[in-house]
Amino acid sequence: MNLTRSLLLLFLFISAEYAYAQWPKEITSKNGAVITVYQPQPEKLDGNKIEGRAAFSAVETPGTEPIFGVFWYTATMATDRDTRTMALESIKVNDVKLPGITDENKLLRLRQLLEIEIPTWQLTASLDDITATIEQEQAYVGDELKNDPPKIIYMSQPTTLVLIDGEPKLQDDKELKMKRVINSAFLIVQSTEDKKYYLNGGTTWFASVSMKEGYQPAGTLPKSITALDQQMKKQQEGKPKPEQKPAGSILVSTEPAELIQSDGPAQYANIPETNLLYVSNSSDDLFKNISDNQFYVLLSGRWYSSAKLEGPWAYVASDKLPADFAKIPEGSPKDNVLSSVAGTTASKDAIHDAQVPQTAKVDRKTATCTVTYDGEPKFEKIEGTSLELAMNTSSTVLKAGSIYYCVDKGVWFSSSAAKGPWKVSDTRPKEVEQIPASSTAYNVKYVYIYDTTPDVVYVGYTPGYMGCYVYGPTVVYGTGYYYYPWYGPYYYPRPVTYGFSMHYNPWTGWSMGFHYSSGFFHFSVYGGGGYWGPPVYRPPYYPPYRGGMYGGRGPTYIHNDIDINADRSNNIYNRRNDVSTKDINRGQGAGNRPTAGTRDQQRPSQPGASQQPAGGNRDNVYSDRNGNVYQRNDKGDWSQRQGNQWQNTPQSSQMDRDYQNRQRSAQQNSSFQQMNRGGNLGAGSRGGGGMRGGGGGRRR
Repeated sequence: MNLTRSLLLLFLFISAEYAYAQWPKEITSKNGAVITVYQPQPEKLDGNKIEGRAAFSAVETPGTEPIFGVFWYTATMATDRDTRTMALESIKVNDVKLPGITDENKLLRLRQLLEIEIPTWQLTASLDDITATIEQEQAYVGDELKNDPPKIIYMSQPTTLVLIDGEPKLQDDKELKMKRVINSAFLIVQSTEDKKYYLNGGTTWFASVSMKEGYQPAGTLPKSITALDQQMKKQQEGKPKPEQKPAGSILVSTEPAELIQSDGPAQYANIPETNLLYVSNSSDDLFKNISDNQFYVLLSGRWYSSAKLEGPWAYVASDKLPADFAKIPEGSPKDNVLSSVAGTTASKDAIHDAQVPQTAKVDRKTATCTVTYDGEPKFEKIEGTSLELAMNTSSTVLKAGSIYYCVDKGVWFSSSAAKGPWKVSDTRPKEVEQIPASSTAYNVKYVYIYDTTPDVVYVGYTPGYMGCYVYGPTVVYGTGYYYYPWYGPYYYPRPVTYGFSMHYNPWTGWSMGFHYSSGFFHFSVYGGGGYWGPPVYRPPYYPPYRGGMYGGRGPTYIHNDIDINADRSNNIYNRRNDVSTKDINRGQGAGNRPTAGTRDQQRPSQPGASQQPAGGNRDNVYSDRNGNVYQRNDKGDWSQRQGNQWQNTPQSSQMDRDYQNRQRSAQQNSSFQQMNRGGNLGAGSRGGGGMRGGGGGRRR
């Protein structure tokens, strides 16, 4: 029984250090038994449930031959996507196998012991250990997203794209004391003196007699604009300032558009081992394929091709790209696009990551929400369903029969009336799964209710709620549809796919693109809430990429998103005081987010045992689904445990894949932690995307 008790202690000690320490883990009990556990191999994700297995070895007394075995488990996940960690709040041990031991009673006793003791402990893992090693095959999503190209504009000189959501809507702004274009994320106002339109460009004001064109750097500012400029600068006193760059020429678009540009005429550099060239004097993902003499550009995770940089552009599915895109070496310039190339390891990692939810538990007694309508509630039917959607609000309110549902910051609420009062819901409408991508409510399909108790409701959302969708063999940003905003006394913007150069990377998800890292957008969100997305959410800047996203040293990030993305966190639950997440326990006795220096204090102590890295032992032991145990040597040869010895075994493609996946998870963990330690990525910078909400309306 000593051996099984030691095995239990080792598994229990996979605590907060799990995500950062190297594998394998080793524990020595007071009686001298030494147990080593190798990196778990997850097999399946289903909502907030995870199933997997782990190989272990046990030495009962010094000098004796180790015994190798495998255990299988099912657990409930409590995730924190900001720090990329996962706590297993409840664990069920499904099976234990010790090759060579046939005593069923001994195996049964071990299983019962683990099932009783393990659920009382908090175990923590790294999300990268999951996304890089998960074995399940993700089915391709068949939803009909829209992939028609937006208006794609190529410029060879510094230019800033200013988007207006349809024809400009000018209205009085009581706070600014002048008229303002309300349907734009950019600050465009009309002075009270000369009646010209003034566009704020961070360090420069631009003026024009037209709202839609002709903007040039302003000379002497009218008194009204000068006063506004001084007021904005005063608001920024004492705050970190983003890097400022000249806005260049101003280009206004009233329809969905993307700007691609180079610094002067396009210059090209070769990508090693391919026939691809990339535009080296551009921050965009812009390529030329020598084989077909076509240009390719990546926009919001979608590929478009053209014979000329000036267009016209046509959509190209990620699995129809020229073969050389999949050959881009990891660690080389432009390897960041690999997540958008079908069949690559990076694309599979991204798909797996898109299945991992951010979880929380909601306090039934205190959680509530407020819905504001522009007048009396107005509902329209959602195509293909019997559901109705409220149109004149920034909230997502659904009507299902006689019940109203609202999704607010990742939590489902219900009410018998459109205006509330609202209470936490423990169900969601059955037809939510049938909501088409053409509806602005599409993203709430990805907000889930997992379990309930009399006191709390367990909820979660996957990146789909934030605009990251699995589409075929890759992930994309946004649905591609243009959603008409609501215009009444208030203006409610809707989700957008194009216009802000959204880019994906494995650590920060979807982030605003290069052209907005100049601080231009930073100053334009003056007053009110965010332009789009769940309330308070604003996409972070995506600073200049220097190559090596996968492999090598990893990317370098510069924080200049202080005011754009609140707290640099995209965990929507951190905007609520009535939920508890893995990192923050709100309510009675609640504390703040733990810092890196307090992780050891969170680990439960266990008399009679101590945990330490496994010394010279390496993480080179694996298991298969049948419970067989394998070991890999430095030459890449495999052997299988047979009784008390290792026997050479033929090369296994599955074991080779397991080895490569484990190496990848270790590399990604290391890169993420290096960025944290270097102060370049702080906890809470994982990106997402923004969907319906807009942080409130703007009054017309």
